[in-house]
Amino acid sequence: MKVAIIAPPYPLAEAPAPPLGVTYVAAAFAAAGAEVRIFDYIVRRYTENKLREELADFRPDIVGATSVTLNFPPAASILEDVKRSDPSIITVMGGPHVSFTAANTLAAYPGIDLIVMGEGEETIRELVEGGFKKNLLPGIKGIAFRKNGAIEVNEPREFIPDLDSLPLPARHLLPLSRYQALGYPISIITGRGCPYECIFCQGRRMVGKRIRQRSAVLVVDEIAEILSYGINRINVADDLFVTNKKKVREVCKEIKERGLNFTWSAFARVNTVDQETLEIMRDTGCDSVSFGVESGNPEMLARVKKGITLEQVRRAVNLCNEVGILAHTSFIAGLPGESPETLADTKKFAASLGSLYGYHILAPFPGTTVREKVAEYDLQILTDDWVQYDANRAITRTSRLSPEAINAFVDDFEGEIMRGWEKQLRNYQTGANSPLEDLQVGGYFRTQLVYQLLSEDLIETEGQNNGVSTIEKSRDLLCERIKKKTGSDGTLVEKTIGDFIGKGYIKTRKEQENPSWYWTHNNKVDVLP
Repeated sequence: MKVAIIAPPYPLAEAPAPPLGVTYVAAAFAAAGAEVRIFDYIVRRYTENKLREELADFRPDIVGATSVTLNFPPAASILEDVKRSDPSIITVMGGPHVSFTAANTLAAYPGIDLIVMGEGEETIRELVEGGFKKNLLPGIKGIAFRKNGAIEVNEPREFIPDLDSLPLPARHLLPLSRYQALGYPISIITGRGCPYECIFCQGRRMVGKRIRQRSAVLVVDEIAEILSYGINRINVADDLFVTNKKKVREVCKEIKERGLNFTWSAFARVNTVDQETLEIMRDTGCDSVSFGVESGNPEMLARVKKGITLEQVRRAVNLCNEVGILAHTSFIAGLPGESPETLADTKKFAASLGSLYGYHILAPFPGTTVREKVAEYDLQILTDDWVQYDANRAITRTSRLSPEAINAFVDDFEGEIMRGWEKQLRNYQTGANSPLEDLQVGGYFRTQLVYQLLSEDLIETEGQNNGVSTIEKSRDLLCERIKKKTGSDGTLVEKTIGDFIGKGYIKTRKEQENPSWYWTHNNKVDVLP
């Protein structure tokens, strides 16, 4: 059985890490005996023609996709494109969005045959072993499908008790060199499960309320594999890693004993950190911790069932500062019952912490308590247009705050940052910046250039059939074409392309005696596109 897994388009400006869920799904299919490829359209431009070519080359029996709410529409659209290309292919979708909208999704998208709800690894094994035969589907937990024109939603799948039984994520199937060019860290998880009840989060329902831990040895095995690709920054994405002090010590001890050198960051809850644990993390390369605070108003924190206090927030940030770890705090504007006064409390509190901080705007995703019990809260949801669920613009209102007022609050904060950034850009031109400020500006321009290289397939389109005989001339022509296409500074283009060549992210091959350029698959196994 051949299986293609779609990594659907996602805005590069939202800083997508290499997709962890996709690689867990790919590993589960491979472990069940399938031949698997990942069609990544996050760091490559998606076109229906490109999809058709890749389907014709691989000839999969199954095409699956996973998504969050924001990129559900393009993911669903791609699966419908698959069906148009070859109606015999079985199309499958999983992920947090469809886990809570399974029946509606099947009703609205006839090109999707089957939905996997919740944790998918065991479900995938049963589907593959049964050959995806229609007569076996009613007996498989955790799926929704069509039967005789009706939509069937089977009973939920139990959570996997032993996470160590799962294969490591199949990151080798991703175009890792492109992600390395972006410079984003690779995410890992050390466990699943969340006992907390935050009303704006899907986590508890997706992974259960009981925390299930992976062994420290397997976690560090995964870290070592990531490092073998030349990647040296990792993010621990589960919120509760720091909660288990024994687990932190075990993982950090294993890192030290293996002599692994890398930097890493982590998410944490403010009510779970202590100085000793943070020091242990720091000593193995942790340089930043992100805390979800959500509000600076105690009543708001209680309303959303966050389970923390403002004093705990201050203590957590202070501890990070004391041990030399950078603290990030994030807040949500537009929570149920939000008012001008509660936003003012949050603004004052956030600015007083001495941490880096920022705002998102409430997005009531399917599966969250706030969405499913919205009638119980002072909140009105204004749209089900999923592409607007990016947490950047208001799609709700409260009795005292319009969406315009919520947007204005965040815009005012971001405006202050933008004014400072515009000054830094002007100083960059006049030479008035500090070296660090110039480095930040240069990094910004480089990132914008890389966005264009990836989203517009510029290495592929501008690096082919150059009509020159040497690699050096071909490289120079590639840089000149990219400079013209993007309007970027020539020195920046030459430096960026030179860096990517030096690191092995892009290489050259000869076609009809003329060098041409391509992205490598990764630095461990060089696979031509």
